[in-house]
Amino acid sequence: MRIVTFNILGGRTLHDDEVDVSVLQDAIRDLDPDVLALQEVDHLLHRSGNADLTSLAAEAMGATDHRFVAALAGSPGATWTAATGEEQPGDAAYGIALLSRLPVTGWQVVRLPALTTRVPMRFSGEVLPTWVRDEPRVAVTATVTAPGGHLTVATTHLSFVPWWNGHQLRRLVRSLCGAPRPLLLTGDLNMGLDRAARTSGLTPLAAHPTFPADHPREQLDHILADPALADDGRARSCARQMALSDHQALVVDLEPISR
Repeated sequence: MRIVTFNILGGRTLHDDEVDVSVLQDAIRDLDPDVLALQEVDHLLHRSGNADLTSLAAEAMGATDHRFVAALAGSPGATWTAATGEEQPGDAAYGIALLSRLPVTGWQVVRLPALTTRVPMRFSGEVLPTWVRDEPRVAVTATVTAPGGHLTVATTHLSFVPWWNGHQLRRLVRSLCGAPRPLLLTGDLNMGLDRAARTSGLTPLAAHPTFPADHPREQLDHILADPALADDGRARSCARQMALSDHQALVVDLEPISR
């Protein structure tokens, strides 16, 4: 079973910042995932040609089940409001998606605590901090029928504010305590490997730098698991640079679950 998590930058390529949906679909076919977690997903936004990127990804991988969940209604960087879950299928939005070629028996959406005020962030090369507004954050989970049994796969894209993303991750793990186990938690967590493992209490299945894509120096993207999925020798992993995005895709090939 192949699990992939990929922050797709709204489908944009780095060399021209344009969205070519054929490049996205070729990348998904090449990755060949059984379960695919996507972050920074555009849905009917003008900047990505009004395309439904989740449906295009589902078509490319042959997903039988998929779910796009909006974090923002409207366009990031322009006019937007926090998504409520009441948006209509034809509304422009931005968020995350989870797709599966394996049968899905249930879905859950978790809206994570949001910062309500601007916060100071110090960026490389700047002397003074910049006051920034964070975006709302959300997670989606699927109960997947995998070879050997059921498991829960979750994905999210956490805040870039260091002290806040840890709070969001702890809240997410607590919210999933009643989900069918074992658990796989994927996504762009905006934190390093050791902190992600320590904060979540889960075991990393992949240790590879993923950002920036062309010369990766840090791992922001993660696939974490319950101990039942993290036995020695059970998972093989790699990070792959694709023809789009400023992140590399993180890939884990997992042996069937033994019960």
